[in-house]
Amino acid sequence: MRLPPAAALRRIAFLLERAREPTHRVQAFRTAAAVVDRLGEGELERRIRTRTLTDLRGIGPKTAAAIVQAHAGEVPEYLVRLEDAYAELVPLADDVAEFRAALRGDLHSHSDWSDGGSPIREMAEAAMALGHEYLALTDHSPRLTVANGLSAERLERQLDVVAELNEELAPFRILTGIECDINLDGSLDQTDELLGRVDVVVASVHSDLRADSATMTARMLTAVANPHADVLGHCTGRLLIPREQREGRRQRPRPESTFDAEAVFSACVEHGTAVEINSRPERLDPPRRLLSLAVELGCEFAVDTDAHAPGQLDWQGNGCERAVECGVPVDRVVNTRSADAVIARAGG
Repeated sequence: MRLPPAAALRRIAFLLERAREPTHRVQAFRTAAAVVDRLGEGELERRIRTRTLTDLRGIGPKTAAAIVQAHAGEVPEYLVRLEDAYAELVPLADDVAEFRAALRGDLHSHSDWSDGGSPIREMAEAAMALGHEYLALTDHSPRLTVANGLSAERLERQLDVVAELNEELAPFRILTGIECDINLDGSLDQTDELLGRVDVVVASVHSDLRADSATMTARMLTAVANPHADVLGHCTGRLLIPREQREGRRQRPRPESTFDAEAVFSACVEHGTAVEINSRPERLDPPRRLLSLAVELGCEFAVDTDAHAPGQLDWQGNGCERAVECGVPVDRVVNTRSADAVIARAGG
């Protein structure tokens, strides 16, 4: 698989992301790709000939070696090793692969507008490469300041950016959206006007996760009854395994929030709010017992990656595996439907 230098660097980053390698290692290759993008072909050739690539800020010895090899028409040695190690981490069972093949998009993803690591275009191009027809861009809402949540003004600007990209990338489609924080009183953390303009609203609890069951249940019931809420995101808020943070710290595992799951899932059925099957390895939320309960109660679902980087968009197999294990009917999965059907379901 011969790729131009920038594309080879991004493929390396993609495989590192999918394998949950440290963020700083991934970012080194994405940064180097951006530097190459800014160089003219003549300048790139001159830098390679004079061995001055590493004089450029953002290019180090390892990324320079990959650039030189790709420019020569070779597959970089580092990429060969990663393809061998990570191209297919765990083959999917036939029934899981069939379930995954039915998915036409992903309804929960983040870009560098909030706490994701890559521009919107790179997220969209990675989704296209995976065979998706659409990707919902759901950056965080303003209350989640730690994740650089979008103010109303920034979200409006993002809508314009997405509209321009959709003209370029058609027929692929970026669905506008937001992962909206569920406030303590159950309201959603964005204006009704903007929530009505976006295609997909993922409503998630990110704060006071240790509240008592009655308090959390009331909060979630109010949220899923909101006509703008399309998907209930990572409903228990649990974290199973540590994950590297941008600043180098590691989070500890976090237990599930407690709430009346039967009441909340029944409300999801009543109000047409899909329950997310979150595919992130550290979440895998909801747990199997709750996912089975949601199936029994008649919920619809969205199998999402909650991707914060392009390589993470390939985690959907995790959610599909759990969906198959728990008997989720494929026709109750919202993102097996077309983009137009997803938008129509959301009332757009």
